[in-house]
Amino acid sequence: MSATCRIVFPLYAGVTQLDFTAPHQFFNRMPGAETVVASVGGAEVEADGLVFSRLADLTAIDSCDVLCVPGGFGTTAAMLDEAYMAAIRRLGASARYVTSVCTGSLILAAAGLLKGRRAACHWAWRDLLPLFDVGVDESRVCRDGNVITGGGVTAGLDFALVAGAEIFGEDAARRVQLGLEYAPAPPFDGGRPELAPPHILAQVRTVMDAAVADRRAAALEAAARLKARASAA
Repeated sequence: MSATCRIVFPLYAGVTQLDFTAPHQFFNRMPGAETVVASVGGAEVEADGLVFSRLADLTAIDSCDVLCVPGGFGTTAAMLDEAYMAAIRRLGASARYVTSVCTGSLILAAAGLLKGRRAACHWAWRDLLPLFDVGVDESRVCRDGNVITGGGVTAGLDFALVAGAEIFGEDAARRVQLGLEYAPAPPFDGGRPELAPPHILAQVRTVMDAAVADRRAAALEAAARLKARASAA
């Protein structure tokens, strides 16, 4: 890899900001890293009440060393956005590392970049991965060759260290971890469904279930488009 490592974060409307701001913070401090945050046309992107502007035009980026796709409730529409998905396919095809956080793996899968691989995803949506011939991995961070995927949202922190150690070296990753004082000690041991109290799990599932039908429909449509593209190739 060259002295400079270009890492592209392709944003879209409805992205979860921590999915990309967490790994961006870590990667941005790695030696030789060039982090690029982009969107189709360089348009502003609203995420969780924050507005990200002055973005690069995703369609104009010719290549990257690392493609890092974040997740979010906007994944549903992003999977069916042809301009966005064309950029994901193009950049992912030549990237040395294809990566994601949370439901970003569904976008990579819909782009045909994970076929036959295993990937992590947010626990509420990982059952959609097999629609794209992708194996489900329940780990917080999954590594399958040059594909590195993180589970839900905060897994982006651990993902950044795993990917950072692979790309920039373990010492560099450890220095960034110490510099950012990443020493997690949550007050509640309930960040996974099997650990959460039943009533908390039920409440969170109620929120997630509101989007289940639309996201499954989008995933099925994206899977059909992927199959049609493969048949036409």
